[in-house]
Amino acid sequence: MALLMEPGSEPLTEGEKADLEGIAAIKESAAREFKEEGNRFVKMGRKHYAEAVECYTKAIAQMGALAAPNPEGSVLFANRAHVNLLLGNHRRALDDAEQAIRLSPSNVKAHYRAAKAAIALDLLPEAASFCRQGLEQDPANEELKKFLAQVEAQQLEQDLQRAKVAQAVSTAKDLAAAIEKRRLRLGKAAFQELTGVKKPKLDEQGVLHWPVLLLYPEVMSSDFIEDFPETDLFSQHLDVMFSASSPPLPWDENHAYTREAIELYCQADEGTPLSKSEILKYLLEGTVDSKSLPDYLDGEDGEHDTGKCSTVTPSREGSAKWIRVKEGKTLEEALQHKDYIIPAIPVFFVVSRKSSFYSDFKSGNWSLP
Repeated sequence: MALLMEPGSEPLTEGEKADLEGIAAIKESAAREFKEEGNRFVKMGRKHYAEAVECYTKAIAQMGALAAPNPEGSVLFANRAHVNLLLGNHRRALDDAEQAIRLSPSNVKAHYRAAKAAIALDLLPEAASFCRQGLEQDPANEELKKFLAQVEAQQLEQDLQRAKVAQAVSTAKDLAAAIEKRRLRLGKAAFQELTGVKKPKLDEQGVLHWPVLLLYPEVMSSDFIEDFPETDLFSQHLDVMFSASSPPLPWDENHAYTREAIELYCQADEGTPLSKSEILKYLLEGTVDSKSLPDYLDGEDGEHDTGKCSTVTPSREGSAKWIRVKEGKTLEEALQHKDYIIPAIPVFFVVSRKSSFYSDFKSGNWSLP
């Protein structure tokens, strides 16, 4: 009997041949019934999609090992791909659609479903390829034409976004390298409620331009210099801000904050220096969507660069936590002070020797609120 034959052996008698043909007919009939039942479940709606998948799976099993070409088998895999798409099982849908194409390259629906699954998996080049293969089979297929146009538009947008990210990363790396070359230490941002998110810029001549915040601790008022080139002297900016022709500060009723009376300070060892990757992420903040940034940014830190640094305790209490900034120095020289950690952008404190607040500040009796 054919049922007792060894797998792979050829039938020897007419009876065995008839048995095999009968078995094949039964399986073909069962596959057809499972397929039709699956189609009915699909029409019944989402609650029955899982049952439809089960029916198509049983139909495929009835067909045994499938060798190309096999249009009937292709339809079954394409149908199951369709339901998997409806269920959101995009990887399974793509696998089924590819099997359907293998069994029958002329199955245009299989190409369309493969393209839909690929785009859902963010495989845009593959989605476009499936569309083009389908159009080779049916050049007039409007559905495939429209979908190909959608895929190509999305691919163009993705390419533009990648180019934007690459440019932003390149600019940020140049900035980070310039900061590292100058041996500057960058810490977490402070006072962003006053400045917003601001960052330095590197010009074509390799000069860093910093946004600089000036704080008046006596009244916690502030001034903001949008563009302070690192090569500028502090005196250049102070001469303009506190010139004889400039009106006094609105809160300075005693006119204590005059050009000859003011002094500049910055805080010593305030915070913890950022690692290389943290600096890059800060410099990229607001330029591109963080989700689109390459994963390798997390690996930018060197083997021995943990981004950690112990905070130096001042050698004595009081004014030791403040660094006096000499007006005859450039911004770069001030930022290179060994005890200064830049809180994302430079922050300097302006006090007046004419003010009663000056002695409190210098003696360490004042701290940030």
